[in-house]
Amino acid sequence: QVQLVESGGGLVQEGGSLRLSCAASTRTFRTYYMGWFRQAPGKGREFVAAINWSGGRTVYADFVKGRFTISRVNAENMVFLQMDSLKPEDTAVYYCAAANAYDLPDRNEYNYWGQGTQVTVSS
Repeated sequence: QVQLVESGGGLVQEGGSLRLSCAASTRTFRTYYMGWFRQAPGKGREFVAAINWSGGRTVYADFVKGRFTISRVNAENMVFLQMDSLKPEDTAVYYCAAANAYDLPDRNEYNYWGQGTQVTVSS
């Protein structure tokens, strides 16, 4: 069982930055592919970014490329999402997720999810 706890959300003005953190409670953290997803009001949950076990491979949704950066520190069981140049359409609850997978997981392969952290971008 893996517990994930997100933090770092908040209210920011358009063009601003936030850094989301996700703490994982597992001794085998480095075996998990980690992802960030988001869900805006009235919309489905969508993929934002993912990172493999070593941090050597990252994947991003087109709408965040060049603005968001995913990273991880295995020694601390942490994954991060640095969000720059934020836009009002980035407003959503952001979720951290873990998948016990070697290759980039499909969404339904993410076994563990955090409770989410709210990000609100004002115009």
